[in-house]
Amino acid sequence: MNYPDLDPVAFQIGPLALRWYGLMYLVGFALAAFLGMRRARRQPETWTSDDVLDLVFWGVGGVVVGGRLGYVAFYGLERFLADPLSLVRVWEGGMSFHGGLLGVLAAMALYARKTGRAWLQVTDFAAPLVPLGLGMGRLGNFINAELPGRVTELAVGVRFPCASVLDLSVLCFGDHESVARHVSSLYQAFAEGLALFALVWIFAAKPRATGTVSGVFLLGYGLMRVVTEWFRQPDPDKGFIAFGWLTIGQALSVPMVLFGVALLVAPAFRDRLAKFPAGSARSARDEQH
Repeated sequence: MNYPDLDPVAFQIGPLALRWYGLMYLVGFALAAFLGMRRARRQPETWTSDDVLDLVFWGVGGVVVGGRLGYVAFYGLERFLADPLSLVRVWEGGMSFHGGLLGVLAAMALYARKTGRAWLQVTDFAAPLVPLGLGMGRLGNFINAELPGRVTELAVGVRFPCASVLDLSVLCFGDHESVARHVSSLYQAFAEGLALFALVWIFAAKPRATGTVSGVFLLGYGLMRVVTEWFRQPDPDKGFIAFGWLTIGQALSVPMVLFGVALLVAPAFRDRLAKFPAGSARSARDEQH
């Protein structure tokens, strides 16, 4: 079958248009706030509803700024140099998870210092709120016909629009390719969204040592991203960056896996990070999540 012909605009009133891609992000942030309220009710002595709303506000800034800057740095530097205004056209797509992660980590560090919490205390609380938003972002990629998969002869394959793939080595019949590809955006929506959410949410349901919830998130996402990248077609202008099979997404996920493992198996490493940022009014040394 052909890739579904979906209108990227959800609805439009005069010159104002709301695109599905942006709407998916709004839904993701709303889900984070909803889940955060549920987690706060379990920890009323340390988290309030106002704390959750502030945390989501800081997280939104980190996602948007870090995600866009990361995309430009990792995937779209040539386009940015040719068209600098493309940096602010977020509604056209083009967000990097790894850039967004760095942005959120920076935002969480600022929030931690502002509220007198330890950084890992904040990231442990926030980690279970993130995966469903990641899944919504991948659904936005699907609607935009982004993230074409690798060629497959399996029945799950679909023919992508030629304009989305830009693979000059493949013939096109009409508006679609002559070959079928994996729908990698949906694979990643399931893995990074639903599966990762179930893993981290269930793990965080019981008291855990500070830093271990963050470790499970980093390890889980990193491994799932490495696996799902095997079904995703590398960007035409980037290709494989090493060994004839390694993609940028896989390379950027390796440090996440290593950092996640360190948080899970190295108590001394966790204890050192649990004291960051220095000068916190409230120590998370004995905090359990």
